[in-house]
Amino acid sequence: MNNVPEGILCSQTNEWVLEEGNDIFSIGLSDIYVEKMGDIVFVELPEVNQHYKKDEAFATIESVKNAYEIFMPISGRVVEINENLINSPELINEDAFASWLIKIKADDFQNESQGLLDYDDYRDEVQ
Repeated sequence: MNNVPEGILCSQTNEWVLEEGNDIFSIGLSDIYVEKMGDIVFVELPEVNQHYKKDEAFATIESVKNAYEIFMPISGRVVEINENLINSPELINEDAFASWLIKIKADDFQNESQGLLDYDDYRDEVQ
């Protein structure tokens, strides 16, 4: 199992959120979800400055098994995408927590984070 960063929160749809400071948050996929997906072969990420509402699809991930839509765990504007994943999507399989997909400037993390789970609760719920 990957090392789980302290303070990480997970959504019911298997995305994780990690506060970087100044209302900036990294968003990625949980290790448990990545393992179920199988080998990831393609990642389509949004444009920088795109704005997404909570629960809106923002990315597509394709594995050898299927294609998956990835959903926003909190609302915000994309400030950075992980360019490394475009040419090397398999990095997500190697370490799901190091392979963030996007970084966003959150709209209202305080209110929207209420439905997120800490990692241990998330793991207990999905396994």
